[in-house]
Amino acid sequence: MTPDSSLFAPRYWPEWLAVGIARLAARLPYRLQTGVGRGLGRLFQRLNPYRRLVVDINLALCFPELGPREREDLKKHIFESLGISILETLAGLWAANKFFSSAGEIDGLEHLEAAQRQGKGVILLSGHFCSLDFAGRILMQHHPACFTYHELRNPVFDRVVARQRKRNCTALIHRHDTRGFVRALRSGKAVWYAPDQDQGVNNTVFATFFGLQASTLTATARLARLTNAAVLPFIIRRLPDSGGYALTIQPALEDFPGEDDLAYATRFNAMIESQIRANPDQYLWTHRRFKTRPGGESKLYPPKPSRLKRQRRRAAGTLSREKRS
Repeated sequence: MTPDSSLFAPRYWPEWLAVGIARLAARLPYRLQTGVGRGLGRLFQRLNPYRRLVVDINLALCFPELGPREREDLKKHIFESLGISILETLAGLWAANKFFSSAGEIDGLEHLEAAQRQGKGVILLSGHFCSLDFAGRILMQHHPACFTYHELRNPVFDRVVARQRKRNCTALIHRHDTRGFVRALRSGKAVWYAPDQDQGVNNTVFATFFGLQASTLTATARLARLTNAAVLPFIIRRLPDSGGYALTIQPALEDFPGEDDLAYATRFNAMIESQIRANPDQYLWTHRRFKTRPGGESKLYPPKPSRLKRQRRRAAGTLSREKRS
């Protein structure tokens, strides 16, 4: 990891300038944030053809019943929602607690409290919806919770974001830190966990998601078995017209986790699919959810442009060495 002192070298000054602008943006009034966010989303849609293509592929796979015009309209709202999530993330990192006091309500908090009165840790099970950071700060106004994270590629942004998230929750647990999860849950804490992204083939099974086989993590079931934690579905919904947020904690899943990882994964995917269908524009469709395929199936997404560039550089280097030899 890059030493902290080196992060202030001149080559990182543009990142620190971006951090300063982000902190100012986090102070904007909420309605202005959503307006700016929609504009950013439309700009991102124009400037990133690869992510447009990923969204197109995902929508065609998951909503074959929609016509081309309906999918195009949904895509527009998806990118606007994604843009709003950028401002939501900045607010989630830097806005004061009072900013979130009236931003949304939580239904079902009694289910979380009941599980903890029984001495159990709690897994708040969710998916990657756009309002994660903002919803996390709303949750913290009502109940302490641990959040999960993964490192960012840029060392300045990684340091700043991890530090701020750590300040805004009970504890920050790396997504691969199984011991950290187990310690938190065995001590009776609530841990918010969203295991719905494609993480390859390790510790996964292929389970149905929108009628397709999707690589699905089995970590939630494993953690529940290790810790006897209660698993409570946690639903996040951004209300229309800058109306705030509706957060819902459902009762603990019954007969969970069981011994069958495939049955768990199928149940989890069905839960997330139901939430997505209720608010399809608020899900993170820019993620290549069906990237990993069962043996023998062809890939559903083209390679990333950055990967193609690396391949061309390697090929050019090989050709150059052959010519010299």
